[in-house]
Amino acid sequence: MNFLAHLYLSPQKEEIILGNFIADAVKGKLFDTYSEGIQKGILFHREIDRFTDQHPIFKTSCERLYPKYFRYSGVIVDIYYDHFLAKYWNEYHDQDLKEFVARAYHLLIHNFKLLPPRSKRLLPFMIAQNWLVNYSNFKDLNRVFGGMSRRTNNHSRMDEAVYELKAHYADFEKEFRAFFPEIIKFTKTSEFY
Repeated sequence: MNFLAHLYLSPQKEEIILGNFIADAVKGKLFDTYSEGIQKGILFHREIDRFTDQHPIFKTSCERLYPKYFRYSGVIVDIYYDHFLAKYWNEYHDQDLKEFVARAYHLLIHNFKLLPPRSKRLLPFMIAQNWLVNYSNFKDLNRVFGGMSRRTNNHSRMDEAVYELKAHYADFEKEFRAFFPEIIKFTKTSEFY
Protein backbone atom coordinates (compact mmCIF):
# COMPACT_ATOMS: atom_id res chain seq x y z
CA MET A 1 0.00 0.00 0.00
CA ASN A 2 1.19 3.46 -0.80
CA PHE A 3 0.37 6.91 0.64
CA LEU A 4 -3.29 7.13 -0.36
CA ALA A 5 -4.19 3.66 0.89
CA HIS A 6 -2.32 4.19 4.15
CA LEU A 7 -4.22 7.43 4.77
CA TYR A 8 -7.51 5.76 3.83
CA LEU A 9 -6.88 2.83 6.17
CA SER A 10 -5.95 5.01 9.16
CA PRO A 11 -8.47 5.54 11.92
CA GLN A 12 -9.45 9.19 12.20
CA LYS A 13 -6.94 9.94 14.96
CA GLU A 14 -4.46 12.66 14.01
CA GLU A 15 -1.37 11.15 15.59
CA ILE A 16 -2.00 7.73 14.08
CA ILE A 17 -2.48 9.34 10.66
CA LEU A 18 0.81 11.23 11.09
CA GLY A 19 2.68 8.11 12.19
CA ASN A 20 1.22 6.08 9.37
CA PHE A 21 2.29 8.75 6.86
CA ILE A 22 5.89 9.09 8.10
CA ALA A 23 6.56 5.42 8.91
CA ASP A 24 8.80 4.66 5.92
CA ALA A 25 11.03 7.60 6.85
CA VAL A 26 11.40 6.59 10.51
CA LYS A 27 14.32 4.27 11.16
CA GLY A 28 15.89 2.84 14.29
CA LYS A 29 16.15 5.04 17.36
CA LEU A 30 14.27 7.89 15.70
CA PHE A 31 11.11 5.94 16.57
CA ASP A 32 11.51 6.74 20.29
CA THR A 33 11.52 10.49 19.71
CA TYR A 34 7.81 10.50 18.78
CA SER A 35 4.72 10.62 20.97
CA GLU A 36 2.92 7.40 21.83
CA GLY A 37 0.15 8.15 19.30
CA ILE A 38 2.60 8.71 16.43
CA GLN A 39 4.48 5.55 17.42
CA LYS A 40 1.19 3.65 17.18
CA GLY A 41 0.70 5.06 13.69
CA ILE A 42 4.17 3.92 12.65
CA LEU A 43 3.49 0.42 14.02
CA PHE A 44 0.09 0.41 12.31
CA HIS A 45 1.80 1.24 8.99
CA ARG A 46 4.27 -1.61 9.47
CA GLU A 47 1.41 -3.99 10.31
CA ILE A 48 -0.36 -3.01 7.06
CA ASP A 49 2.85 -3.52 5.08
CA ARG A 50 3.45 -6.98 6.61
CA PHE A 51 -0.11 -8.08 5.85
CA THR A 52 0.16 -6.75 2.30
CA ASP A 53 3.58 -8.22 1.51
CA GLN A 54 2.52 -11.68 2.72
CA HIS A 55 -0.87 -11.71 1.01
CA PRO A 56 -1.19 -14.18 -1.91
CA ILE A 57 -3.13 -11.71 -4.10
CA PHE A 58 -0.49 -9.00 -3.67
CA LYS A 59 2.22 -11.58 -4.35
CA THR A 60 0.47 -12.54 -7.59
CA SER A 61 0.52 -8.91 -8.71
CA CYS A 62 4.22 -8.66 -7.83
CA GLU A 63 5.14 -11.89 -9.60
CA ARG A 64 3.83 -10.48 -12.88
CA LEU A 65 6.36 -7.65 -12.61
CA TYR A 66 9.28 -9.46 -10.99
CA PRO A 67 11.09 -10.60 -14.16
CA LYS A 68 11.59 -6.96 -15.17
CA TYR A 69 11.55 -4.98 -11.91
CA PHE A 70 12.88 -7.47 -9.35
CA ARG A 71 12.84 -6.01 -5.81
CA TYR A 72 11.00 -2.90 -6.99
CA SER A 73 7.94 -4.95 -7.97
CA GLY A 74 6.23 -4.48 -4.60
CA VAL A 75 6.71 -0.72 -4.63
CA ILE A 76 5.22 -0.55 -8.11
CA VAL A 77 2.21 -2.68 -7.14
CA ASP A 78 1.67 -0.45 -4.08
CA ILE A 79 1.30 2.50 -6.44
CA TYR A 80 -0.88 0.54 -8.89
CA TYR A 81 -3.22 -0.23 -6.01
CA ASP A 82 -3.29 3.47 -5.04
CA HIS A 83 -4.19 4.17 -8.67
CA PHE A 84 -7.23 1.93 -8.42
CA LEU A 85 -8.20 3.32 -5.04
CA ALA A 86 -8.09 6.88 -6.42
CA LYS A 87 -9.94 5.87 -9.57
CA TYR A 88 -12.73 4.08 -7.70
CA TRP A 89 -12.60 6.19 -4.54
CA ASN A 90 -16.38 6.76 -4.40
CA GLU A 91 -16.91 3.01 -4.04
CA TYR A 92 -14.84 2.97 -0.84
CA HIS A 93 -15.42 6.31 0.86
CA ASP A 94 -18.37 8.68 1.35
CA GLN A 95 -16.21 11.80 1.28
CA ASP A 96 -15.05 13.18 -2.06
CA LEU A 97 -11.41 12.28 -2.80
CA LYS A 98 -10.35 15.92 -3.24
CA GLU A 99 -11.86 16.85 0.13
CA PHE A 100 -10.29 13.84 1.86
CA VAL A 101 -6.87 14.65 0.39
CA ALA A 102 -7.15 18.38 1.20
CA ARG A 103 -7.88 17.48 4.82
CA ALA A 104 -4.88 15.10 4.90
CA TYR A 105 -2.57 17.74 3.39
CA HIS A 106 -3.83 20.27 5.95
CA LEU A 107 -3.03 17.89 8.81
CA LEU A 108 0.45 17.21 7.45
CA ILE A 109 1.23 20.90 6.87
CA HIS A 110 -0.08 21.80 10.32
CA ASN A 111 2.31 19.23 11.84
CA PHE A 112 5.20 19.85 9.44
CA LYS A 113 7.70 20.43 12.27
CA LEU A 114 7.10 16.87 13.52
CA LEU A 115 7.90 15.24 10.18
CA PRO A 116 11.28 13.55 9.67
CA PRO A 117 13.58 15.17 7.07
CA ARG A 118 12.67 12.72 4.30
CA SER A 119 8.95 13.43 4.74
CA LYS A 120 9.62 17.18 4.87
CA ARG A 121 11.39 16.98 1.50
CA LEU A 122 8.68 14.85 -0.09
CA LEU A 123 5.54 16.63 1.14
CA PRO A 124 5.89 19.88 -0.89
CA PHE A 125 6.22 17.86 -4.13
CA MET A 126 3.31 15.64 -3.16
CA ILE A 127 1.09 18.66 -2.55
CA ALA A 128 2.27 20.74 -5.53
CA GLN A 129 1.69 17.83 -7.92
CA ASN A 130 -1.31 16.55 -5.94
CA TRP A 131 -0.10 12.97 -6.10
CA LEU A 132 -2.88 11.50 -4.01
CA VAL A 133 -5.63 12.71 -6.33
CA ASN A 134 -3.61 12.36 -9.52
CA TYR A 135 -2.70 8.72 -8.95
CA SER A 136 -5.94 8.11 -10.85
CA ASN A 137 -4.56 9.19 -14.25
CA PHE A 138 -1.74 7.73 -16.32
CA LYS A 139 0.03 11.02 -17.07
CA ASP A 140 0.62 11.87 -13.43
CA LEU A 141 1.26 8.25 -12.50
CA ASN A 142 3.97 8.22 -15.15
CA ARG A 143 5.51 11.35 -13.58
CA VAL A 144 5.53 9.68 -10.13
CA PHE A 145 7.24 6.57 -11.52
CA GLY A 146 9.70 8.72 -13.46
CA GLY A 147 10.72 10.54 -10.29
CA MET A 148 11.16 7.26 -8.44
CA SER A 149 13.27 5.89 -11.27
CA ARG A 150 15.55 8.95 -11.14
CA ARG A 151 15.99 8.50 -7.38
CA THR A 152 17.28 4.97 -8.05
CA ASN A 153 19.64 6.23 -10.79
CA ASN A 154 17.28 4.58 -13.29
CA HIS A 155 18.33 1.10 -12.11
CA SER A 156 14.74 0.33 -11.14
CA ARG A 157 13.31 1.11 -14.60
CA MET A 158 10.18 2.33 -12.81
CA ASP A 159 9.79 4.99 -15.49
CA GLU A 160 8.40 2.13 -17.63
CA ALA A 161 5.92 0.84 -15.02
CA VAL A 162 2.83 2.45 -16.56
CA TYR A 163 3.35 0.27 -19.65
CA GLU A 164 2.91 -2.89 -17.56
CA LEU A 165 -0.12 -1.43 -15.83
CA LYS A 166 -1.75 -0.73 -19.19
CA ALA A 167 -0.76 -4.14 -20.62
CA HIS A 168 -2.23 -6.07 -17.65
CA TYR A 169 -4.81 -3.56 -16.49
CA ALA A 170 -7.71 -6.00 -16.06
CA ASP A 171 -5.57 -8.41 -14.04
CA PHE A 172 -4.21 -5.74 -11.69
CA GLU A 173 -7.69 -4.25 -11.24
CA LYS A 174 -9.19 -7.64 -10.44
CA GLU A 175 -6.44 -8.32 -7.90
CA PHE A 176 -6.88 -4.91 -6.28
CA ARG A 177 -10.64 -5.41 -6.01
CA ALA A 178 -10.12 -8.82 -4.38
CA PHE A 179 -7.37 -7.62 -2.05
CA PHE A 180 -8.64 -4.26 -0.85
CA PRO A 181 -11.70 -5.48 1.09
CA GLU A 182 -9.39 -7.91 2.90
CA ILE A 183 -6.95 -5.19 4.00
CA ILE A 184 -9.87 -3.03 5.15
CA LYS A 185 -11.19 -5.91 7.25
CA PHE A 186 -7.70 -6.63 8.62
CA THR A 187 -7.03 -3.03 9.67
CA LYS A 188 -10.36 -2.69 11.47
CA THR A 189 -9.35 -5.56 13.73
CA SER A 190 -5.92 -4.06 14.48
CA GLU A 191 -5.08 -3.04 18.03
CA PHE A 192 -4.01 0.34 16.58
CA TYR A 193 -7.34 1.10 14.90
